[in-house]
Amino acid sequence: MNNEILTKLSYGVYVVTANCGNKPVGCVVNCVMQITCDTLCISVNHNNFTNECIDMSKKFAVSILGEHVEDNIIPTFGFNSGRDINKFEKIKTLTKDGLEVLEDSVGYIICELSGKFETETHTVFIGKILDGDIINKDVPMTYDYYHKVKKGKSPKAAPTYVEEKSESDKIAYRCKICGYIYEGDISQEPDTYVCPICKKDKSFFERI
Repeated sequence: MNNEILTKLSYGVYVVTANCGNKPVGCVVNCVMQITCDTLCISVNHNNFTNECIDMSKKFAVSILGEHVEDNIIPTFGFNSGRDINKFEKIKTLTKDGLEVLEDSVGYIICELSGKFETETHTVFIGKILDGDIINKDVPMTYDYYHKVKKGKSPKAAPTYVEEKSESDKIAYRCKICGYIYEGDISQEPDTYVCPICKKDKSFFERI
């Protein structure tokens, strides 16, 4: 099968948030779909802490990211775990219906969990829409834009993740944290160089 055909489907880039007790949690997802006028579904990897928090709290919010979203938001929510860090420590949020939504977003949708079903790697949560509003007039970011313009990579938890391959006659390095591929000799970069996706320094890169 040619996996490239799957990249031709239309995706967005979103941050899904929920509560774990009194603690807010969140992660980046690219699969959000409106089913009816008052129902949508999201897909969240089994390994994401946000998955179990949605299941426990029975409520979630979707923040729609724009093309000009701050550079730290996708690395923070896409390549770290809420089990290890407070992702909201340096992120501006608004509290809507008891959930944190991103201030730097096109807008938000609040949902009450109404159902779910499991796949091998992801849970598809179905939510009844309770509220939603526009925050900024930015253009919603598509997954295609994220890859082609932002030069972003898919985290391993993403349903669209495909391991990058490089030609054997070229020098390339892979970030061990997020999988970003640096083409060329990274040792020539200054010590201040950081991965454009997860912001780790060049010591986290391995040659491939």
